[in-house]
Amino acid sequence: MLPWRKPRSTDAETAAPVLTTGARRGRKLRTFALAFAAITVAASAGAIALYRKTMHDIGPLSLTDVQQLSAVVLDRDDRLLRPFTTADGRWRLPLDPKDVDQRYLQMLFAFEDRRFYRHHGVDPRAVLRASLQAVRHVRLVSGASTLTMQVARLVDGKHERTGSGKLRQMARAWQLENALTKTEILRLYLRLAPFGGNVEGVRAASLTYFGKEPRRLSVGEAALLVALPQSPEIRRPDRNPQAARRARHHVLQRSVAAGVISQAEADKADEERIPLARLEFPKLAPHLAEAELAAHPGEPVYRLTIDRDLQGSLEKLVASHAALLGDKLSAAILVADHTTGEVLAHVGSAGYLESGRQGAVDMVTAIRSPGSTLKPFIYGIGFEAGLAHPETLIEDRPIRFGTYAPKNFDEDYHGTISIREALSKSLNIPAVRMLARVGPGKLVGRLRRAGVEAQFPQKSEPTLAMALGGTGLTLHDLAQLYCTLARGGSAITLTHRMGERVRVLAQTKVKPLANAHRLMSPVAAWYVSDILKDAPPPADAKGGRFAYKTGTSYGYRDAWAIGYDGRHVVAVWVGRPDGTSVAGMMGRTAAAPILFDAFARISQKRVPLPPAPEGALQVAGTELPPPLKHWREANEDAPAGPYLEQPLAISFPPDRSEIEAADLEDGPLQLKAEGGALPLTWLVDGTPIVSDPHTREATWQPAGSGFAKLTVIDANGRVDRSAIRVK
Repeated sequence: MLPWRKPRSTDAETAAPVLTTGARRGRKLRTFALAFAAITVAASAGAIALYRKTMHDIGPLSLTDVQQLSAVVLDRDDRLLRPFTTADGRWRLPLDPKDVDQRYLQMLFAFEDRRFYRHHGVDPRAVLRASLQAVRHVRLVSGASTLTMQVARLVDGKHERTGSGKLRQMARAWQLENALTKTEILRLYLRLAPFGGNVEGVRAASLTYFGKEPRRLSVGEAALLVALPQSPEIRRPDRNPQAARRARHHVLQRSVAAGVISQAEADKADEERIPLARLEFPKLAPHLAEAELAAHPGEPVYRLTIDRDLQGSLEKLVASHAALLGDKLSAAILVADHTTGEVLAHVGSAGYLESGRQGAVDMVTAIRSPGSTLKPFIYGIGFEAGLAHPETLIEDRPIRFGTYAPKNFDEDYHGTISIREALSKSLNIPAVRMLARVGPGKLVGRLRRAGVEAQFPQKSEPTLAMALGGTGLTLHDLAQLYCTLARGGSAITLTHRMGERVRVLAQTKVKPLANAHRLMSPVAAWYVSDILKDAPPPADAKGGRFAYKTGTSYGYRDAWAIGYDGRHVVAVWVGRPDGTSVAGMMGRTAAAPILFDAFARISQKRVPLPPAPEGALQVAGTELPPPLKHWREANEDAPAGPYLEQPLAISFPPDRSEIEAADLEDGPLQLKAEGGALPLTWLVDGTPIVSDPHTREATWQPAGSGFAKLTVIDANGRVDRSAIRVK
């Protein structure tokens, strides 16, 4: 045997198994598999334990705080008029993914989370990549954050760049994914993403930096909005435009690599300017917006009937005219569609922030003297009663009513003129003559039918001075009255809230069962409109396109101009909000030019005034029936006839109406009559009740619920009846 050779095995030795190389490798693999399985089980158990501990530490998910959004006021087409900050002073506007530029969303996914719709809040690939980078660099290089994790951080209000902080974000992300859909998570990101200062969400950022809604963004704008939330304070374009530009470039190049945009588009977007200042949020119709917020607190969205384009145009118009009129003067405009009762524009002042003009005061709702603007209604009621016709001749000469001696504005007299000319020139004496026949009380009652309550000093009664502005009304009141006139005398209540039911009846305690209340008959309303359409226009303006009336209050404190066509009513006020007199300020020279410019800015084609209704008497003065040719005072002898008879009628409560018993708890029911010769006698179910025979009013306290028949009889035996029900 050679010394270096190993001796042969014995039989016993040869009986033992000999392990081949493959067998040994298999044993090692099994051992490794068992060890790996043990490690995996241990890691899984540890992960589950860590997950449970993290879930226990962070507690349940709460979205209460992040659901608080800025209240927004929208126009009739859901366009933004004005937003308000949240309770903690943040601009956080509602936004849905469908309302943002889709190119922005593509760039957002390419830059932040390509697998957003394929992972469950945490992207394993991103976690593995971040873990390998952390091992290699011995620090956190990337956070592996998904959009869901970013939303989780925003919901939690914590941003910890540590391992435990990331675990917390992951746990919150899983909670979000289990509670919300992908669209809902994306919606939260679009609303909560930080953009510097108190600006949160893509919509607020787009309005702040670009002055527009995010529905249509340029490539550069979209890239900037993607880049800012990563470091909103460092990259704020108004503070560090260079950092914002670099971040935008990085997003653009990542978008090119992802195939979202081309290199040419990226190069062009790189040349777009960076916004260097924050813009103010829209503040259109501020007075109406503030009033809505105060009247209906807590609502997230206020939808108004306002037309944003018209509102913005008229706000500029008022500001420019006020600048020409004087330093402390203001102006207001109300535009309404009288076919629907919807308010299309509400300009309360010449500038909401103009302290010198007291711009915060809403002059649309301020009570002022209406000047001569009530004259058309006085004449209209007289036309309806058969007292006169537009071609009736009336005297414009000195006259006295007791101690009251009205004078014309120019302190001149025009002799015998037609009522058409008297109203067209807004002469005072003929209007007072007409009101003396109609009665101030009846005028107040008719205004009430149109839903307008004339204001008087406490314990004072309506007087003949109403013809010249001796009462208190608002611009809104006058717009509503002229809407009624434009509708042929049919009353309608103005509304500025979308979806609010338009009330065609005047507001009273009674629920009328018959047709809408009328301020005057269609024929009388047409007579008035036919006169007002020929009113002389202001200098350098073309008349005849719409009917209008001007007015100037006593002492040159208020200048008015109200006009209407077949669809729109435009009401204008000019003056000082503090009521100070402005020498020489008149409706014709101060308010009428604004009125004509406002009509020119109504975008829709103006609708012509309606034609004469059936029954309108379109003849010359010489062809009128004898009783209508010349005006007669109440004490003048005149032949009886249908044109001069003022029939007796119960004006309140109207026939076939229902009265709530609860409305009578504060006092008895007021009974009112119109026309007839005094004294009047009132009966309820045939039994006389106590009343003053020298007035046209009486009071009655129903004994209980049920039906009742009211009867009034005048000195000439004329009778009118009204059947009512007390509920």
